Amino acid sequence: MSALRVVIKLGGELLSPQRAEELSAITAGVRTLIDEGHRVVLVHGGGPQTSALQRQLGQEPNMVGGRRVTDDAALDTMIMVVAGRMNVALVSALRKVGLSAVGLNGVSAHLIQCAKRPAKVVSGGGPDPVDFGHVGDVQGVNQAFLSLLLDAGHSPVIACLGSDETGRPFNINADTVANGIAVALKADRLLLLTSTPGVLRDVADPSSRIGTLTVAQGRAAIADGMVQGGMIPKLEESFEALSQGVGQIHILGHITPGDLARALGEPGAVGTALLP
Repeated sequence: MSALRVVIKLGGELLSPQRAEELSAITAGVRTLIDEGHRVVLVHGGGPQTSALQRQLGQEPNMVGGRRVTDDAALDTMIMVVAGRMNVALVSALRKVGLSAVGLNGVSAHLIQCAKRPAKVVSGGGPDPVDFGHVGDVQGVNQAFLSLLLDAGHSPVIACLGSDETGRPFNINADTVANGIAVALKADRLLLLTSTPGVLRDVADPSSRIGTLTVAQGRAAIADGMVQGGMIPKLEESFEALSQGVGQIHILGHITPGDLARALGEPGAVGTALLP
């Protein structure tokens, strides 16, 4: 297989002590990909840890339609957790397997350029427009800066924050950041590591995993109700990224040794491979 540009998105739950074995399989898998000549960018969130710290600080997390309403206090907590503890933890895990991982957040070098999300009606949020506060929509990516690091043999590890033209920070959904980076880099593969084994025909039956799914098939699965809940926005964002030049997108669940390389080499063998 020729050298690929690969973007990998991890949720914050993978950085919890209970998932240490899986994180070890992920970092070993990243090391294998890089040893094979691929260039890898990692994007991570930290939602569970942010909510936990908010409660410790006397804040009550405010979630609407699966998205965090980010007021001043929530943004401060997000910065502490995601750009701080989580970013360092993931860089440390990658350094443990000998990789030159560079910890960043989207404010660094105006890496993730964004604007405040306008108030809008969202699924699960009732009939009125929701103002999510300090939540941003991706407007652009500093692709030249990422390429500089990749060309020098480094692996960027990016916390899901961004900033506007004035440097004001915003919270951004990690899937959205990963999609934006994949589009900017014209990535060959985007791997979304999730809590589900892939797209399922029956959400109650993990064995009903669909190995490969074209955009047309995916849209039909949404329209007929087979795909529901949080998987709908994940697929819709993925379809948009595929239309903008990303080669393939893989939705992967629990990672075991060898899964990342297998996903790239045998699309559909692990999780669900989304194809144009």
